[in-house]
Amino acid sequence: MGGIDLVIIAVIAANVLMSFKGFKDSQFFNKYKFDVSSIKAGDKIRVLSSGFLHVDTTHLFVNMLTLYFFASSVTSFLGTTGFLLVYFGSLIIGNLLSLYFHKDDYGYTAVGASGAVVGVLYAAILLQPDMMLGLFFIIPMPAYVFGIGYLFYSIWAMKARRDNVGHDAHFGGAMGGYFITLLLSPWVLKEHLLMVILLAVPILVLFVLQKMGKL
Repeated sequence: MGGIDLVIIAVIAANVLMSFKGFKDSQFFNKYKFDVSSIKAGDKIRVLSSGFLHVDTTHLFVNMLTLYFFASSVTSFLGTTGFLLVYFGSLIIGNLLSLYFHKDDYGYTAVGASGAVVGVLYAAILLQPDMMLGLFFIIPMPAYVFGIGYLFYSIWAMKARRDNVGHDAHFGGAMGGYFITLLLSPWVLKEHLLMVILLAVPILVLFVLQKMGKL
């Protein structure tokens, strides 16, 4: 097993160990979860640490399985350092966007690696836009169609507020994966320009809606 593979396994292991600690120790979980009031009071570590906690084993399994499938695509193009920049950058950007949208909701809390994982997924889509994804692991779909559709769904879910899922963190994670990948691999702008433009559309829509006060 190469060094790159070991880094992916190490990230997954860190999520598993910290999540299982949180499952058994509510004090630990509450100390490191994303909590708007605590973060605004100066407890900034939660912006990072909350990304390694999960609600339950299903939440953890889905995130780690998705990460496992797409991380190798990112490491093959960006290397170990690039993968880590995408992962942690997306995690932090996702949580910062969530903080922005919930800055006045002092009771808002969240956990999960979803922002980081979606960032890795979007990096993989930019780097290999012709790859196919299995929707629900069954229905074949072009990666870029899934990417665009997922972001528009996230915008709708952020407006609807009908569930307890951190859609804003997912969206911020996708933005992190998008912009960090372009910074690290500017060749993507030349080789996959149409996909770069198409994947930017929902990001622009989000901020236009925000500016108009419709989110």
